[in-house]
Amino acid sequence: MSFTTPPRPLDVTAVFPRLTPLARTATRLHPRPGSPSRQDSSVGGPLLWPADQPWPYCEGPHVRPAGAALSPDDVRLLRRNQAAAADRERRDPRAPAATPEELAAERRIMAGRPWPEGPIAMLPVAQLYVRDIPLLRPPGQSEADLLQVLWCPFDHPAHPRTALFWRSAADVTDVLDAPPEPPVVQYSGYLPEPCLLAPEQVTEFPHFMELSKELQQQLRDWSRWQAAGPALDSSYEVAPEELYMDMLSISPGWKVGGWTRWGLTDPVPRLCPECGTEADPLLTIATTEWDHSSESWAPEEEQANPTPLLPGTPPANFTLLNIARGYDLQLHICPVSPDHPHIELIQ
Repeated sequence: MSFTTPPRPLDVTAVFPRLTPLARTATRLHPRPGSPSRQDSSVGGPLLWPADQPWPYCEGPHVRPAGAALSPDDVRLLRRNQAAAADRERRDPRAPAATPEELAAERRIMAGRPWPEGPIAMLPVAQLYVRDIPLLRPPGQSEADLLQVLWCPFDHPAHPRTALFWRSAADVTDVLDAPPEPPVVQYSGYLPEPCLLAPEQVTEFPHFMELSKELQQQLRDWSRWQAAGPALDSSYEVAPEELYMDMLSISPGWKVGGWTRWGLTDPVPRLCPECGTEADPLLTIATTEWDHSSESWAPEEEQANPTPLLPGTPPANFTLLNIARGYDLQLHICPVSPDHPHIELIQ
């Protein structure tokens, strides 16, 4: 599996040379549904977790959702039934929307599970090997070559609480075979669908709001953009900075590194709460791989042969996550030490 981001419609540094030193490399992860193993980089897959290391639990608080409390297995069964129904409809538009067995399973699941007491086992979100993502480097002088990201599938207070673990894969000789799972999840959109990754490096530039005032003024000047010639999309003439943000600056979807994505708020400082050092973008956990404003970033392979989605999911929602009603959770880390707390940012 490999994916190729289409070339950008123009070389933005040729039009605005002052952007050149601001370029950063990001690694788009391109998660797509699959069957990852512990030896794979993945989203929502099994972790290479040492048998002698306690599994992380969240102490709470855990707020009960308005609807039925579902277990991870409940969510998985509902997804399988949705996929089966979609497949039946593709083969025969007159096929029933659900079988008697599927209806019975849905009635049982929607009755809900007992509300749990005490700490909640955290869920695997991502496992990333440095061999697959060479730009992934642990902070400080650590020799770790594996990053594992878990979260509590409840809002704390507006999104899941994450935990990061750096380790050396070679040190894990005895693997935990059956890690615990939470008895319920707050939302089905907090259970990632197991996905394999197809890492791809791309070049990014800062969000418009992080540029100097002078560069912002230049990007708003349509006459400067006209130097790009026939490649220029004239529909952006009234707001040329939107062309920069949609097609030329920050890639959408899951990624490692690159620049911070903004939009829900203006940029705010990301300083390590332990030492005050500016934190670096580590991982973007995205609801969708692209949306209506960032379709130009959709891989060439999928523009030619789109990946099927479950009914009701938003476009390019391959992991089936839904974070803060469609936003992204960006993790930033202190470059000084892996022991310093990381920063969570919804945008």
